[in-house]
Amino acid sequence: MAIYFDNAATTPISPLAMRIFEEQMAKLGNPSSLHSQGRAIRRDVEEARESLARVIGCQPSEVIFTASGTEADNLAIKGFYWIRHHPDRNLILLSAFEHHAVLDAVHWLVEHEGAQAVYLPVTREGFLDIDGCAKIIEEKREQIALITAMHSNNEIGTLQPISELVALAGDIPVHTDAVQSLGKVPLNFPELGVTSMAISGHKVGGPLGVGALILRRGIDITPILHGGGQERDIRSGTLNAPGICAFSAAAVDSVSKMDQISSQVTALREYAEAEILRVIPEASINGSRENRLPGIMNVQFPGVLSDDLLLLLDAQGVATSTGSACSAGVPEASHVLLAMGLSDDHARSSLRISLGVTNSREEIDTFIALLPDVIARASQARTVRR
Repeated sequence: MAIYFDNAATTPISPLAMRIFEEQMAKLGNPSSLHSQGRAIRRDVEEARESLARVIGCQPSEVIFTASGTEADNLAIKGFYWIRHHPDRNLILLSAFEHHAVLDAVHWLVEHEGAQAVYLPVTREGFLDIDGCAKIIEEKREQIALITAMHSNNEIGTLQPISELVALAGDIPVHTDAVQSLGKVPLNFPELGVTSMAISGHKVGGPLGVGALILRRGIDITPILHGGGQERDIRSGTLNAPGICAFSAAAVDSVSKMDQISSQVTALREYAEAEILRVIPEASINGSRENRLPGIMNVQFPGVLSDDLLLLLDAQGVATSTGSACSAGVPEASHVLLAMGLSDDHARSSLRISLGVTNSREEIDTFIALLPDVIARASQARTVRR
């Protein structure tokens, strides 16, 4: 038995994306080469760029391919800061529950480049506190180099009021990490109004190792990589043609089926939550149960440690998570849950369960049947440890 409930970390590659990836891998040529083989692969890349641009409403020239969502976040945050900051404008505003791709990029700028981080407040339900954001932006407007806030939270799934934040920002650049949102909820780049947006292939049934920064046309940022001048001279490096083509195909496919998949996955999540609360009445759902991604639930199981739950479930063939896969192995309470006001103890007893289109009600039933014994064993382990 193998049950995969960690779709927020990565999704299974779709058969369509796998086929296109394999077809591209069989082709010989560098997309930057001028000979016919290189031009043929470059044509495939540009068609993929156009297809991806259509599903998020942007111009093809606004799509800058990267190796990951993390790279896209770093490129935007560092690139905007380097090109805009001066001694009197060195503030970076960010939400307190960003993904580590954003948090760590900002922390690096603070440590090495003289930036100052200002954290935007979040509510107990897991949303940006827009009134609090408005106050900070108004007070510090002339000192702000950029603002960054995720489109949807990767641990609790809440959808953030990005358009409202953009309206408050005015002419200040706003970057959003939308890695979890693509293919799951409507995502239109010009309608959001942000200056830049990060997305990633492996969250939508595409391959690992490819992402994109969507950067508004006419906007320049300082590159991180220097070399061949690819991607508007913003992201040098040989283009990953197999990954790009497979990513684009997976994104187009996911968006075309989004309503159907969202309804299906939401129904699974609601069933799972109801069953968890039925068999473990003392459990609770962290964050709002409204206005969130279809597949993510974050459940608090009092009296146990989530690390114990994860390992015990894994031994039974069920894959779950305690938070972002990018911070796996770090024995700390979730910064997302702490930012929302949960105690350290409550944050350490919370488990992320993220469902996808490949999951079934039967898998949930199997998980529910295992859960009471797993909770009892995790509780016993914690008691012994004390």
